[in-house]
Amino acid sequence: MQIRYFREYSHYLDRFMEFKMYGHAGKLCFVFPCQDGRFFEWEDRGMFELVKDLIVEEGRIQFCTVDSIDKETWSSFGDTHHRMWLQECWVQYIMEELVPSALWKAGLPQDEKCMTLGASMGGTHAANLFFRFPDRFDKVLGISGVYDMNEYFHGVYDDNCYNNDPCAYLAGMDPSHPYIQKYNDSQIILTVGQGAWEDVCKNSLQKLSKILYEKGIHAWIDFWGYDVNHDWPWWEVMLRYFLPKMV
Repeated sequence: MQIRYFREYSHYLDRFMEFKMYGHAGKLCFVFPCQDGRFFEWEDRGMFELVKDLIVEEGRIQFCTVDSIDKETWSSFGDTHHRMWLQECWVQYIMEELVPSALWKAGLPQDEKCMTLGASMGGTHAANLFFRFPDRFDKVLGISGVYDMNEYFHGVYDDNCYNNDPCAYLAGMDPSHPYIQKYNDSQIILTVGQGAWEDVCKNSLQKLSKILYEKGIHAWIDFWGYDVNHDWPWWEVMLRYFLPKMV
């Protein structure tokens, strides 16, 4: 498998950001780590080896692993306005710097639509980026994510909070908004288990599912069994099950 490491300066974050790319052809998929995770998490967990056939033998997909700043944003108990401002800087880093760079390195046109993927907080990031930027992304696989972010704001709310709270901005979206057709031209898969440590994620997906239905947004919402826990062994199974259906 072709694996490449990069370290590039972000003007939005005023720091160097690292990422890796895996594969040589196919759909470009941006992978987000779990809360406080790093860009090498999925490689360390062997997730790409699980779908090596799609990457190497068939060339159906290639990955770019995104580094997080969650310790300064979602995991921090600091000032919410600053945390969410920094979260928005990270989003702009991805959209304005990382995505164009990765597309160029992948040998793809700059207007090529991409995919987002992640588990746990990575699933949150994947869904947030997809729903905010449907002109850039046309596929999302969110595994065990949280989509109602209110508990992270500690009683404070501003525009940056709203813009990174999928349940809020999707609930507030006019049913005639042009994004809804873009969503329906895309492929949305959001899944969660109902076992240990999945209660918050399950409740969050139930809330999001209701909002999507009310807005006429088509999505594959899949609740797995009561033995399916919020942990890597099950995320491996989910990845292997869903990803071949998307590329």
